[in-house]
Amino acid sequence: MNLHDPVGSNRTDTTVAVRDSSSMKAPALPAKYLSQVKQKSMHVEQQVNRRADKALSRLLRQEKKMKARLWKVDSVAAGNIFSKSIDSMGSLKAGLKNKVTGKLPLGNSYLDSLGNSLKFLEGKSELLGASKGKLAGVTGNIESLQGKLQQAEQIKAYIREHKKQLKEQLSQYAGFTKDLQKINKEAYYYGQQINEYKSVLKDKKKAEAKAMELLKKMPAYNDFLRKNSQLASLFNLGAAGNNTAQSLEGLQTRTQVEQMIQQRLGNDPGARQAVSQQMDQARSQLNELKNKFPDLDNAGDMPDFKPNPMKTKSFLQRLEFGGNIQFQKSNRYFPTTSDIAGQVGYKFHKNGTAGIGASYKLGMGTGWNNIAISHQGVGLRSFVDWKLKGTFFVNGGFEQNYVSTIAHADQLKDWKGWQGSALLGISKKYKVSAKMKGNIMVLYDFLAKRNMPSTSPIKLRIGYNF
Repeated sequence: MNLHDPVGSNRTDTTVAVRDSSSMKAPALPAKYLSQVKQKSMHVEQQVNRRADKALSRLLRQEKKMKARLWKVDSVAAGNIFSKSIDSMGSLKAGLKNKVTGKLPLGNSYLDSLGNSLKFLEGKSELLGASKGKLAGVTGNIESLQGKLQQAEQIKAYIREHKKQLKEQLSQYAGFTKDLQKINKEAYYYGQQINEYKSVLKDKKKAEAKAMELLKKMPAYNDFLRKNSQLASLFNLGAAGNNTAQSLEGLQTRTQVEQMIQQRLGNDPGARQAVSQQMDQARSQLNELKNKFPDLDNAGDMPDFKPNPMKTKSFLQRLEFGGNIQFQKSNRYFPTTSDIAGQVGYKFHKNGTAGIGASYKLGMGTGWNNIAISHQGVGLRSFVDWKLKGTFFVNGGFEQNYVSTIAHADQLKDWKGWQGSALLGISKKYKVSAKMKGNIMVLYDFLAKRNMPSTSPIKLRIGYNF
């Protein structure tokens, strides 16, 4: 199974020349590799465990309330419906305190590659150098994380089936609709939060990325992965060696499926066309659901409410950093300036961001014949960004700018020298890279004419955020 492409490198790590089993000369892995893997795996394991405990605690409280209300109406039904589930969730919650190990849930290619990388390094102490003593401990951490992820999947599966049973069992009783929706919300956001934690694993530090890069260059390592990955075990590729055809023997091919359909339908063009249309409709509906809920892996997790995608994001994940630059033409009072600003925004909604920033006014002279760099002022900003449609946003905010040449810092204490701006306008955002977006803003300053001296009310800013 292919590894993720490495990014970055760590030139400060000590490397020595070693040879792998294929006699190919290769440097030792970065000394911080195992430490970074251990730190990240322990952090994710703690987060997964804490979130599972929180979800089960909330569900237990909710079910106890539902049981008490139903008990007043039908005590027998209350005992039959809730007693067993409350005990089961209590057992799941108690099991979170135990250290568990288990098989890696299918679909996690990163952990599969990482686990196999550590197995490959067993007995190859020359690749690890001074950090070879940490390998057993780190391997244990990864196995423990795999166990907690498997435990999280079991909790998800239990909640999925249990909420389905509750919906059927309580259908004859009134007043439980909101309770069932709360359970559905908790189950949905729990699954989304676990997916968020899994995504953290894929964020490699420099030493880890460098280690993956070095390992991928080794033929012995690539051969080990081909024989020991999840895909290899699924199709028994390791036992069959390089004979892929033999490993896949017995699996239905596309041709066989088409022949089976043809035998069922015969040669009637109308029937085949009808089936083709139904398949296209089903495929279209499935793709629509995948686009709407890309993180779901089971139809039973489908929410019956409008999810808030920001609910599972941490405070740091909601922060957006960026900056912009604005040029202002010269007039008889001030030379040409450029406002260079930095900002940080908090994403309070999937379509909205609010934040603050600061700017520095750089004087550039009065013209091409008189270019002179000078300090012309500073500014403080606040802003709100709201998505209109597609890549267009409405942007507004208030600013305070000190527009006098700064000779010493004490000048900034005089608030009479500050000028206000009330801005409102439109911005267009575009993708620069996977982690960076550019934007062009056209803003109107409603207080520009009140300032002395007055400035142009139209502001054009070019910036970025990530």
